[in-house]
Amino acid sequence: MKLFASVLRREADGSYWLVTPVERGRITVDDVPFVMVSASFDGIGEAQVITLSSNVGDEITLSDAHELVMRQTGGGEEAKPYVSVRPGLEGRLARPVYYELAQRSTPGPDGRFGVWSAGRFFALESDLA
Repeated sequence: MKLFASVLRREADGSYWLVTPVERGRITVDDVPFVMVSASFDGIGEAQVITLSSNVGDEITLSDAHELVMRQTGGGEEAKPYVSVRPGLEGRLARPVYYELAQRSTPGPDGRFGVWSAGRFFALESDLA
């Protein structure tokens, strides 16, 4: 699984490809290629730093470089949390990880609940609500 993840690319048209030095093959991804399966927390309040780990071992710090956004995926569903993992590639937070963040949430500058990480506030509710 890690090997496939390491050669995964996303084109400007939204298609996903496995790219090696000798081959290139298109693959289908239902939603996003990664799932964030755990979170660790350092500090509290606005000084908090949240590190997320993916199902293939990627670790990212929730920050300007790895933003969390709430997005509706269609059909009137509730908004789901997504985070940028690598350039052009996103991961969705697993439900238990989202609940961990929700437990630590506080009202933000815009009144929505969310979490602070690396000096930035990330809302855990859609601005469309």
